[in-house]
Amino acid sequence: MDNIKDFIFNVNGFDIKASYFERSIDEIFIPVLREWTEMNKEKDERFIIFLVAPPAVGKTTLSQFLEYLSKSVEGIDEVQAIGLDGFHFHSDYIRSHSVNIKGNEIPMSEVKGCLETFDLEKLKAKLKELETKNVMWPIYDRNIHDVVENSIFVNKKIVLIEGNWLLTDEEKWRDLKDFCNYSIFIYADEDLLKQRLIERKMKGGLTYEDALRFYEKSDSVNVRRVLNNHLKADLELIMKENGDYTNHGVTH
Repeated sequence: MDNIKDFIFNVNGFDIKASYFERSIDEIFIPVLREWTEMNKEKDERFIIFLVAPPAVGKTTLSQFLEYLSKSVEGIDEVQAIGLDGFHFHSDYIRSHSVNIKGNEIPMSEVKGCLETFDLEKLKAKLKELETKNVMWPIYDRNIHDVVENSIFVNKKIVLIEGNWLLTDEEKWRDLKDFCNYSIFIYADEDLLKQRLIERKMKGGLTYEDALRFYEKSDSVNVRRVLNNHLKADLELIMKENGDYTNHGVTH
């Protein structure tokens, strides 16, 4: 039986336990870190990686784990992990604006987290700056449910950015790939993600019925949109039901 290693990471102000199989560490994660190290040697400017997956796959903890591994394994260049969520519009903006989705005007507050609730132009400007400079990066603080600007000083040569929408194949968003030197996409079964997202909401205090209703109205839309509408990635993985990862295919 494959051995599992447990880790604790602070994610958005909360301590989160994450478990990874030794086989995946040895056969997927350490090799890709070594590949980034070699690619980084040939690049003068910053090396930027996108890690993309639907909600509830565990992108944030995986990005933190890859940062941890990069500091722990000899001969690997250090990776700095940051996230997309700091590019949500601020809460006061979301409360006072609506978005047009399939011809319907919907309050932003009802679909917070969807593509249209992110400030794409702000993100592009920050990525352009990140290519050649050290920058201050915003975060989304889940304790206050709002963006906090200038929270992380990004100063490493290899930077890993995780988020749902970074490889979205839609107008204006697909241009983001121009900033990316390497990309990862993680697939997962929709029923598994549904279970995980409902459990997440129930841990936050919702009843099962309310959590299910939120999933059907909001989360399910985002899950399908990410899974069905993304650009090809350099490394594509599948997250299995037990939380382990397997290769879906390498496209470069």
